[in-house]
Amino acid sequence: MCDDHTERDNDAYLQRRGGLSRRRFNRLSAAAAAMTLTLPTAAAGPGAGDVIETDVQVPTPDGSADAYFVHPAEGRHPGILIWPDVLGLRPAFRAMGMRLAQAGYAVLVVNPYYRMARAPVVEPGASFRDPAVRERVMPFAQALSPATHVVDAGAFVAWMDAQSPVDTGRPVGTAGYCMGGPMVMRTAATLPERVRAGASFHGSRLVVDGPDSPHRVIPQMRGQFLFAIAENDDEADPEAKNVLRSAFDSAPASAEIEVYADAMHGWCVLDSAVYHEAQAERAWQRMLTLFQQALA
Repeated sequence: MCDDHTERDNDAYLQRRGGLSRRRFNRLSAAAAAMTLTLPTAAAGPGAGDVIETDVQVPTPDGSADAYFVHPAEGRHPGILIWPDVLGLRPAFRAMGMRLAQAGYAVLVVNPYYRMARAPVVEPGASFRDPAVRERVMPFAQALSPATHVVDAGAFVAWMDAQSPVDTGRPVGTAGYCMGGPMVMRTAATLPERVRAGASFHGSRLVVDGPDSPHRVIPQMRGQFLFAIAENDDEADPEAKNVLRSAFDSAPASAEIEVYADAMHGWCVLDSAVYHEAQAERAWQRMLTLFQQALA
């Protein structure tokens, strides 16, 4: 869950598989930096084809958020809001946003740290396993709160709805990674009539003690959701998935909640040391199915 326990688990996972070789690490870093990561093209949806990408500034009550907006070159399409993981907006997330756009969506990938710094906040190839990287990003992450999540969700969705490539006659979807998981839930709960689909990948701290726990907003959510849980996150808190399932059982929204075997925290992100291609692809396809069903 983006803590020392998770990093120890991930280190042990890499050691069991012979470690992250310097050659592979350099390949991942270079690919992310150049934004030429190899992305499968299967399951492209309606509207797939050429895309237009733009660096944008999104006004919010707290300032101007830098973000990446990418959409098919023609037509109007459902909007998707992407919340990055703890390392923020960077080439890997731009590549993932582009892939979604190629599947027929208008995608906004945001810099959640815009109040403090412009993206990227880390160097290409940076790893959360590096103490210097953690020292850099943790003050940014800790400055965010349920209140900032709500403020930003409203501003980002409103901005998307004002863009001509976004089809406002169709619902909005959202996806989040690591710390983006709670942001997905609060986005959906804040804008239940607009946001009707969400996907959380290795979401962190989805169930915690206290009134601000993300799972407590589930009664306000509508639509369909996906929770793809890392194996080591489940081992650290095996009851969390059951709390989520129980909350959705009595809520207007529905959810697919699954622990992905042999997938460590961070496995879905292209530049992660524990990126697991097969399981990441399975999670990606589940997200595409969710969006195709819920945003039609």
